[in-house]
Amino acid sequence: MYPPKAWQPILKHAIETQSFESLCAFLDEEDRKGFRVFPNPSDRFSALERVPPDAVRVVILGQDPYHGEGQAIGLSFAVPNHLSPKPPSLKNILKELESDLGTAIPPQLSDLTGWANQGVLLLNTLLSVRASEPLSHQGRGWEEFTDSILKAINEREDPVIFVLWGAHAQKKKNLIDLNRHRVLESAHPSPLSAYRGFFGSKIFSRINEHLRFLGKPEIDWSRISLNESLNFLEIKDS
Repeated sequence: MYPPKAWQPILKHAIETQSFESLCAFLDEEDRKGFRVFPNPSDRFSALERVPPDAVRVVILGQDPYHGEGQAIGLSFAVPNHLSPKPPSLKNILKELESDLGTAIPPQLSDLTGWANQGVLLLNTLLSVRASEPLSHQGRGWEEFTDSILKAINEREDPVIFVLWGAHAQKKKNLIDLNRHRVLESAHPSPLSAYRGFFGSKIFSRINEHLRFLGKPEIDWSRISLNESLNFLEIKDS
């Protein structure tokens, strides 16, 4: 189990640690015991596969993958297109997007690959979970590995925008050089906290404001999926 080749040089130390070796052994044991683990192993590093290190412009940090059948695809907060109903946190994210930028997303689009394709790293702090058991892979080594990803991005001279929703993500702020990078914080988009500061945060326009200040292209948040052009045509022609 290794991250994509583009990431391996800057994560070499993390891959060679006892913590990562123990994590791999744990995941093998989960498989031998017959536990169903999400996402599929082929999707475990999807966030890194979609965004090479030099392409990262924005990091949106989640916690662990969705633990329901057919939901997790390796990108934080994302689920496959056409999945219904959408998870509540994702529904709230898209609700804030519409409120902030007037962007209404067609109901069948939800995989967020269009964001990743523009340099938005949709990273969870844990990259696997047992079916129906949230946080079941906590404390097994993923935290050390994903901390190494954040530290590697932090080492870049080129500024990156880190988006930290909720207390769990905000604990990672100490890994970020605030003199070089930008950090945007708010409440988590889950139904338990969205009304305590996520709604009305205008996070998407704020990210673009910082990108403009840094002389970087804005994110087109309406490009939510790489398959969106086909889907929009389907809507228009129906």
